[in-house]
Amino acid sequence: QVQLVESGGGLVQAGGSLILSCAASGGTFNTMSWFRRAPGKERELVASINWSGGRTNYADSVKDRFTISRDNAKNKVYLQMNSLKPEDTAVYYCAAGGGYAPDYWGQGTQVTVST
Repeated sequence: QVQLVESGGGLVQAGGSLILSCAASGGTFNTMSWFRRAPGKERELVASINWSGGRTNYADSVKDRFTISRDNAKNKVYLQMNSLKPEDTAVYYCAAGGGYAPDYWGQGTQVTVST
C-alpha cells in the first residue's frame, strides 16, 4: 500500500522560508511532484523531479524561489521554499507517479504566509 506523508508546513511571514518533506512508502516512483491548492483556485503543479534528480520542472510563479529535491535512499522528496509570498498560501500536496496526473497523493500540509 502506497503512502505519502507530508510534513513541514506552517505559518511564516512573507520573505521567510519553509522546507516541506514527503516520506513515501510502499513503492518507488520515477516522478515525484508537489502540487498546491489555494482557496478558491484550481490545483496547481508547483514542481516535479525525476528519479535521478537531473530533470526538474517548476511553475513560473515559483521559479528561482522554490527548489525540489529527493533522497532515493530514504524515499523522500523535499520542497525548499524561499522568499515566500502571501500568494503562496495553500495546501501543499506530495504526489507520486504520472506528471500532471499522479497515481498517488498525500493528505496535504497547510502553508500560510502572512504579510
